[in-house]
Amino acid sequence: MARLVPGSQLAGYVIEEQVGAGGMAVVFRARDAVLGRLAALKVLSPALAADQEFRARFLRESQAVASVEEPHIIPVYGAGEVDGVLYIATKFVSGGDLADLLQREGGVLEQERAAMFIGQVASALDAAHAAGLVHRDVKPGNILVDVVPGRGEHAYLSDFGLSKRAMAVSGLTATGTFLGTPDYCAPEQIRGLPVDGRGDEYSLACMAFALLSGHLPFRRQETMATLFAHLNDPVPPLSQYRGGLPPGMDAVLARGLAKEPGDRYVRCGEFAAALLEVVAGAGHASADGTRVDRPAPQTRREYTPPPSAQPSSAQAPSSRPPHVPETAVSRPPHVLDTPASAFPAAAAARPVSRPAPPPPAAGQGGKLPVVSRSAVIAGLAAAAALAIIILLHVLGIGGY
Repeated sequence: MARLVPGSQLAGYVIEEQVGAGGMAVVFRARDAVLGRLAALKVLSPALAADQEFRARFLRESQAVASVEEPHIIPVYGAGEVDGVLYIATKFVSGGDLADLLQREGGVLEQERAAMFIGQVASALDAAHAAGLVHRDVKPGNILVDVVPGRGEHAYLSDFGLSKRAMAVSGLTATGTFLGTPDYCAPEQIRGLPVDGRGDEYSLACMAFALLSGHLPFRRQETMATLFAHLNDPVPPLSQYRGGLPPGMDAVLARGLAKEPGDRYVRCGEFAAALLEVVAGAGHASADGTRVDRPAPQTRREYTPPPSAQPSSAQAPSSRPPHVPETAVSRPPHVLDTPASAFPAAAAARPVSRPAPPPPAAGQGGKLPVVSRSAVIAGLAAAAALAIIILLHVLGIGGY
């Protein structure tokens, strides 16, 4: 087939510009000749397309990816073979990938922003794993970032490594050739063991480490040394590269980067949720990276007095005016208890009758009511005045 140049067509797409190239494929920005919609057209190398087993697996897995409905998986518009050329057309994202964004931001992201991207990619990976797909090459270069005004940054997981897996299965790789990105590769993938969704989780944790610290956890000067570090070296603390991060973050990353798949989180979404909780301060991670919730705040309850303190419904309403204190209508006990015989002349001239004390109110159990300070002062003043009047009367000075 003739070389694809701007203006040429393939599978109903008009080539506009080459935007990427690799060892196995070339990517073009193209436009649907009928719908006018932009697309990223990935054309695989002729050597791959010539292999029957590879071609069959590539088309089958392209259909599987297209069937997964998840907002953060790049939409697939079509895939197939035209004149011996294998292609796959997906949504075109003009914002570039996460690796480009990371470089523009100086190599590190704010922790809230990093956790947001990890959460979006984790959602895409869990959906793919549920459909039986494993990405095998999760890294910032395969995360496309779309920026739409009013919606914020939207990540798309792209390049499911379909050609890499198909190459390995069909035997197109040379002996000793490593398929994957060493900086993000899970230990079981390095050992050549079966890889499931927990391998993608390991790569996602490597990516989280890079976004938060600006460094890769196991990068060494030589590729073989990097692979050896993935297999044997402990996860370095984030504080080695960046200060001010929550301490619980190290435990979450250590679990996501566990050497054995069984020691990691069950799903990528669990890893992302644990990371987000530490960032948001809603919880912290224990030594094994599991979530530990803070105690829920106590709900405020209105005070309800006990039944014995509530007024009885059978109590008769008081005839006392509401603005007059209850204790102001009775004399102080020390005045009422003064015997009339103490003033014989006064007793003979004017009998003094002592009113009977009022019966206790219902519900009070016969206890005297609490007397306020103002009532006590008023009572003392009244008692003093009464004592003066009686004394004057005894002395014959009064006007009685």
